[in-house]
Amino acid sequence: MTGRRPKPTLPPAQLTVVWQTASLLLDYPDEVTLARAELLRSAARRLPTAVGDSVRSFLDHLESTPLPQLQADYVETFDSRRRCNLFLTYFAHGDTRKRGMALLRFKQTYLASGFELDEAELPDHLCVVLEYAATVDQARGRDLILDHRAGLELLRLSLHDLGSPWASLVDAVTATLPPLKGDERDAVRRLAAEGPPEEEVGLAPFAAPQFSPGATTAAETVLLPVPSFPGARR
Repeated sequence: MTGRRPKPTLPPAQLTVVWQTASLLLDYPDEVTLARAELLRSAARRLPTAVGDSVRSFLDHLESTPLPQLQADYVETFDSRRRCNLFLTYFAHGDTRKRGMALLRFKQTYLASGFELDEAELPDHLCVVLEYAATVDQARGRDLILDHRAGLELLRLSLHDLGSPWASLVDAVTATLPPLKGDERDAVRRLAAEGPPEEEVGLAPFAAPQFSPGATTAAETVLLPVPSFPGARR
C-alpha cells in the first residue's frame, strides 16, 4: 500500500519532530510533560510555520495552565467521549470482535520492525503509533496512521468542536498526511453520523507479543476490555 500512497510532504527529520512531539503532548500530562516543554518548543522552530504554530499553540496552553487543571481537562476530554478517544481501531470497530484482529495487526507490524510493545500498552493508542512512526519505522507507522485516517479526522473535528487545546496537536499530525480522499471523507461523515460500532463483547483474539500465525492457542488469547481512555496507555 505504501507505493500507492502520496509521498510525505515533509522530510524525515521534520516528520520525526512532529510525530514525537505530538506523541509526548497527547499523553496524560504530568511533571515530566512540563519539564519537556522548552525542549519541544525549540524543536518546533525547525518545522514549517503552520505546523510549528500548531505545536506552539498547545505549548502556550500547557505552560499557562496549572497541572491539576490540565489533568482534569485531559480526563474530561478523552475519558468519557467516544469520539475523542485516542485508540485508532476504536473508531472503525468500536466494541466489536473485529477490533481484536485490528489490534493484532498493529502488534504484528511493530514486531516486523523489531519493536516489542510493553504489555501494559494497547498498540493502537495514538501516542504509541506516533512514537513508533517517529522513532522506529516511518513508512510502516505512516501506513498505520493512514489506514485509520477517517478516525483520526473525526478525532480532530471532535476536539475542535469542544474547543479543546489538544486539537492543535492533531492538526499538526494531519498536516503531515495527504489530504482526505473522497472515500475517506465519506467514512468521516458516516462516523460523525453514527459513531463507532457497538457490540459489548471481549476482543479476542489478541495474542501476546510472541504470537506467530497458526501457533496461537486458547490459553494464549487475551480478552481486552473496552478501554479506559486516559489510563490505558499506562
